[in-house]
Amino acid sequence: MKKIFYIFLIICSSLYAQKTVTVSILPQKYFVEKIAKDKVKVNVMVQPGFSPATYEPKTSQMKELINSDIYFSIGVPFEESWLSKFTDINKNMLLIDTSKGIKKNKMLGHHHHDEVKHEEQEHHEEHHHDEESLDPHIWLDPILVKTQAKNILDALIKVDTKNRKFYYDNYKIFLTELDNLNMNLSNILKQIKGKKFMVFHPSWGYFAKRYDLEQEAVEKEGKEPKPKEMIALIEEAKDEGIKVLFVAPQFSKVAATTIAENIGGSVIEIDPLSYKWEKSLLDISNKLVNTYK
Repeated sequence: MKKIFYIFLIICSSLYAQKTVTVSILPQKYFVEKIAKDKVKVNVMVQPGFSPATYEPKTSQMKELINSDIYFSIGVPFEESWLSKFTDINKNMLLIDTSKGIKKNKMLGHHHHDEVKHEEQEHHEEHHHDEESLDPHIWLDPILVKTQAKNILDALIKVDTKNRKFYYDNYKIFLTELDNLNMNLSNILKQIKGKKFMVFHPSWGYFAKRYDLEQEAVEKEGKEPKPKEMIALIEEAKDEGIKVLFVAPQFSKVAATTIAENIGGSVIEIDPLSYKWEKSLLDISNKLVNTYK
């Protein structure tokens, strides 16, 4: 009798055990938890303060993958060399590309047509591949997040069918929240439509496109600007009336600070990889508007 009881307990615990998923970046954790709530444990690969371009997972993180039911990728650079290693560790783990169904834009550096045109032409062949790489920052556009949320929902239902209705109901609520956020951001940013803003790393391309803005990146193809490019950036900032440069905590502030000092402006830290995803979008929107007052 005891043996039957223990078998029953094991079956019950396996049926109702919390699922585990792994994501590449913190905003994805936010998205998964919006849909799954406490039904799922979410592990994050890229830790706060680190760049997803160069991240190398810790041994402890690799071990945790053994227990993951799903890995949600998004297209950040470190995945290119690591995803195959992740699936080698756990061949039963579903690998889900949350960017499926999204047409990504090319990730271009800044273009200053006067001072650096000749130099860019000289190095066009050398940097052609870098300039045409796809921009992975799709999580910074609330409308594109709706597609990512659907990919997350489908995968969760696949590994946890019994909670299908729970996930679907939360997904529908999340879609409404995303629409409301998009409307809120549109209302905030409509007064500066068409304006240019300066960032160190070109993370905000999809955000800028959604709200009819233009981002100008200090960093070009993963490199800090050369002296000629710095001069061009300073002149451009002056011409455009730019007084604030936005820098992510994962990157150096040296170049941005130099530009800010030369235009009488300031450097503001905004984290595109924050778990407080909605707050980050509202923060940069309000700060952008304030810079043009």
